[in-house]
This record gives sequence, C-alpha cells and structure tokens, in this order.
Amino acid sequence: MTEDLCRELAALLKEKGWMLATAESCTGGLIAAACTELSGSSDWFERGFVTYSNAAKIEELGVDANLIERHGAVSEVVARAMAFGAVRHSRALASIAVTGIAGPTGGTADKPVGTVWFAWMVQGELTSETMRFEGDRAAVRAAAVGHALQRAIELIGAA
Repeated sequence: MTEDLCRELAALLKEKGWMLATAESCTGGLIAAACTELSGSSDWFERGFVTYSNAAKIEELGVDANLIERHGAVSEVVARAMAFGAVRHSRALASIAVTGIAGPTGGTADKPVGTVWFAWMVQGELTSETMRFEGDRAAVRAAAVGHALQRAIELIGAA
C-alpha cells in the first residue's frame, strides 16, 4: 500500500515538475525512506529532514523555540512550522511534516500515545490536521506514514 501511495505521489509531482521535502519527527525518516524506495525518486524527492529533537527542529527547520516551549513539539503550530521550514530550507515546492507521540511512553492526558500532528505545504499554502492512531509504536508510525502520503496526494492533486 505504501509503495502504491508513493508511486501515485511520484506521478503527480513529476507531472507538475515539483520536488518534495519531508520534515519528520515521530516517523524518524520513514516517509523519506518510503519515497526513496522507488527507483527514479531523485526526479521528485528533494530531501528529508529527520528532526527528532527540539534542537533539530530549531536548527534544521528554523522552528521558533518559543513555539515549542509554548505549545510543545507535538502541536499544530510546530507541525506547520516544520512544513514551512522544510520548503524554506530546500528546493521543494511541497512538503510533508509529521510530529507525534508514537509510544509506548511520552503520552499525556492532553496528548495521548498515538496523537500525531501533520502539516503539508503545497505551493505556499499550509494545511494541517491531527489524527489519533491505535496500536503499538510500529503501528502508529506506519499509520502516520500512510496518512501523510495519502493527504499529500490529495493536496498536490488539487493544486
């Protein structure tokens, strides 16, 4: 399924002549890895940022430290800043950003395990949403990858 999503995403990006960048926290580069599994991905995949720590989000993507302090790394505002930063610090016209709590530890009452914030930047427009996935760490991460790719296809296809 992930391979099919990547093929569909690749076709859209190549048709538009766009490059994609990813900014990943809880998925740890799984989206970038899925994309680059495809031969010829250098035609449409520009780069991936694995910004697992807060410092990496700040240093690599330009996320404002105050946003992380006020809202937490797992938040809409940080996901949006990550998506923006991925485009700003690359040659891509589209980006996918993911930050969440894959578990089994790290969850709180406000942000339980399985909470994932997503953001996509497509031609300068930011879109974001949150999802809550069930299952163990691997299941949460796999679901996040699938969701991120599916919504990217929808958003890029509509652009």
